[in-house]
Amino acid sequence: MLERASHAIQVALHPVASHNPNRQPDGVVMSIIELAQKRGAKTLSEHDSKRFLSNYGVPVTREKVARTEDEAVRAAVEIGYPVVLKGSGEALTHKSELDLVAVDLRDESDVRLCFQRFRGRPQADVEEVLVQQMVKGERELVAGLTRDRSFGPCVMFGLGGIFTEILRDTCFRLAPLTHNEAIEMLDEIRAKKILDAVRGKPAADRDALAKILVAIGQIGIDWPQISEIDINPIKLDGGRPVAVDALVVLEPTTARL
Repeated sequence: MLERASHAIQVALHPVASHNPNRQPDGVVMSIIELAQKRGAKTLSEHDSKRFLSNYGVPVTREKVARTEDEAVRAAVEIGYPVVLKGSGEALTHKSELDLVAVDLRDESDVRLCFQRFRGRPQADVEEVLVQQMVKGERELVAGLTRDRSFGPCVMFGLGGIFTEILRDTCFRLAPLTHNEAIEMLDEIRAKKILDAVRGKPAADRDALAKILVAIGQIGIDWPQISEIDINPIKLDGGRPVAVDALVVLEPTTARL
C-alpha cells in the first residue's frame, strides 16, 4: 500500500478539512494503544484492531476471543452458526498463509476440530482463537491508512480481498476527510459499479462507506502513533459494509516504548 500512495497523492491534493484539535480519545481506545506500546508490539491483533476501529464507528464482525475448546464452542453458540475461526495474536498478521483461517463451521464438532488443528500448527504459536460471525457477502472492498513522508496521513479505498494486489484499483486522499470528499472517493475506483445494485444484490450503503473513510482519516489525525491501517476485506452484507479483517500497525519508535 505504501509504495502506491505517493503518486496517487499527487493527484488527490485538496484543502485540508477542519477537525477538532481538542477531541479526546475514548478510554478503551487509549488503553488498547497504550498496552500495545508497553508490550513493545508492532501491530495490534485483529481483535484489538477491530475494537479500536469500532470505537470510531467502523462496523465490524461480532466475535469473541477463546483460549480453550469449551470457550470457543460457547462463543460460537452465542454468535450463531455458521462461524469463522482464526488464529489470534499480535504476531499472526498472515493467518491465511499459515492455514489459520477456517470458514463455514456449522456445529460444535467443527469448532473443536479446528481449534485442535490450530493449536497443533508447528509454524505458529497459537494461544487463542478468534470466533467470528460469518459474513457471506461476495463483494469485497478495502480501506486503510498510510503515512506519506511529505503529505502525512492518507486514506485509501478500493477493491478488496485478493483483488487488492492483483488489480490495484485504489484511490487516496489526504486526511482528514469531509463526508462529501469520502463520497467522491467511492466513484474514483475503476470498478465503482460494484457498489451499484447488481444481480439481485442491493446497492452498497454509500453513506456508511463514507463514514468508514472519514473515521480512518480522523484516526490518522488523532493517533500519530499509528503508521498504517489495513481493513481488508470490508464485505457488503446485503448493502451494509462490515469489516471482516483488520490490522493496525504502530510506528516503530512508539512500538518500543
